[in-house]
Amino acid sequence: MFSLFYGLWKYLFTKTEYHILVLGIDKAGKTTLLEKLKSLYSNLEGLPPDRIVPTVGLNIGRIEASNAKLVFWDLGGQIGLRTIWEKYYEEAHAIIYVIDATCPSLFEDSKSALEKVLRHGDLQGAPLLILANKQWQDLPGAVSAEELARYLDLKELDGRLCMFEAVSAYDGMGIKFAIDRLVEVIERSKRTESLRTRAGAAGHL
Repeated sequence: MFSLFYGLWKYLFTKTEYHILVLGIDKAGKTTLLEKLKSLYSNLEGLPPDRIVPTVGLNIGRIEASNAKLVFWDLGGQIGLRTIWEKYYEEAHAIIYVIDATCPSLFEDSKSALEKVLRHGDLQGAPLLILANKQWQDLPGAVSAEELARYLDLKELDGRLCMFEAVSAYDGMGIKFAIDRLVEVIERSKRTESLRTRAGAAGHL
């Protein structure tokens, strides 16, 4: 009887935890996104944009969304820091890739860095959410998510699901919709199933 009630309690009150990488080149708005997520999903007030400095290393954010616990790993995007990204690939359930949609001159660098990420074997099958950040409420002249998708023209996605959303990390536009959509995809992902199986096997060692 105890095990029955425990199983019911676990089902009702425990939430699955997912690890999500937040990647992108320098000044794309990754940390601003992380701070906005804190204020949108919790009672914590994130740092105001004018107090955010470039990430050197790792920022971690935790929220609860769509009946799941989400842990975000925001990694520095400067060229010299991108080599540490792969240290976090193996445990990641999904990738959020942030692009400054107002700066087409940096699209090629963003595309090159993203393609390198997607080629790495440790991220095989991880769902990908690409955010066309800094939309019109934030800065004028931002390209749409559709235009960005056409520019990136991603070919070899290794069977992973790829989504594009237009957002503003500054005022929060589109972020909740994008995150809730990502959680739905993560829950159905073969990548999640694989990580869960591996964690279960490790727990029995």
